[in-house]
Amino acid sequence: MKYLLQKLVLFVLTLWAAVTLNFVLPRLMPGSPTDAALAKLSQNGPVTDATKKAIEAQLGVPSGNLWDQYVSYLHQVVTLDFGTSYTFYPQPVGDLVAQALPYTLILVGVVTILAFVLGTLIGVGAAWKRGTWLDSLPTLSGSFMSTFPYFWTALLLLFFLGYVLHWFPTTGAYSATITPGFSGQFIGDALQHAMLPAITILVTSLGGWIIGMRNAMINTLGDDYVTFAEANGLRGRTVAVRYAARNAILPNLTGFGLALGGVVGGSVLVEQVFGYPGIGYLLFNAVIGQDYPLMQALFLMITVSVLIANFIVDVLYGVLDPRTRR
Repeated sequence: MKYLLQKLVLFVLTLWAAVTLNFVLPRLMPGSPTDAALAKLSQNGPVTDATKKAIEAQLGVPSGNLWDQYVSYLHQVVTLDFGTSYTFYPQPVGDLVAQALPYTLILVGVVTILAFVLGTLIGVGAAWKRGTWLDSLPTLSGSFMSTFPYFWTALLLLFFLGYVLHWFPTTGAYSATITPGFSGQFIGDALQHAMLPAITILVTSLGGWIIGMRNAMINTLGDDYVTFAEANGLRGRTVAVRYAARNAILPNLTGFGLALGGVVGGSVLVEQVFGYPGIGYLLFNAVIGQDYPLMQALFLMITVSVLIANFIVDVLYGVLDPRTRR
């Protein structure tokens, strides 16, 4: 209970610091949405102060000193009301996030879990069969795949599988001729549009899980309790899974918790390349348009999800390895 209470207090303090930092960072950026709107209007002639005030009122730009803005911001955080988006005016921020979040959770979330499970299992097998082709093949392949950045892999798949072979759609989450809904036609079309982004994320992230689990597993296989289990005549599969892999998975589990928390943020580069309307695509447009309300909502959501995932991993670590509670 003391261990859990300490983690909970640390979580609350970190959350407050993240919320405050989320308020400060957008205001340190040069320029403002009003400046961008005025730059467009100035092409047609001089802009008066009255026009500037009207644009600020229309966009709902924060006014008053920083303390008043901070108090108002905390009230928005508690009520989950972040106002109207500047970039997608007059749509509320909550509606934009609600529209984009399911696409990111389904795409990035499912692929992240799949990559973790496959990478962990392959890493266990590679470590157990170290020195054979079952070790060298996935290790070399994983190292090779990990060297390619997300956007480069996305562009390659987009060109060859999309434009050259025409196997998959090249942009969007579904066809313009299909109405979104829980129908077989829409689900099938959405899966087709999600294939290229999903393959990109899977290919670029799988190698890290394989190599990480393999290295941790090899270190664990040298421990005395594994040697003792083998000396007692236990089956190789039992030693690998119940003894070695159970302890070797702890570092990978930490990485998986952080990766799962980061799922909410989507994959900015991948979603941007494929024009996939997830949280990453929305975040990119918010930063480009200096959309304070949308940026704050997205940054806060991403930060909170990572903190929650980290808190859960800390608790699980205490359960799986009681030594961490000391």
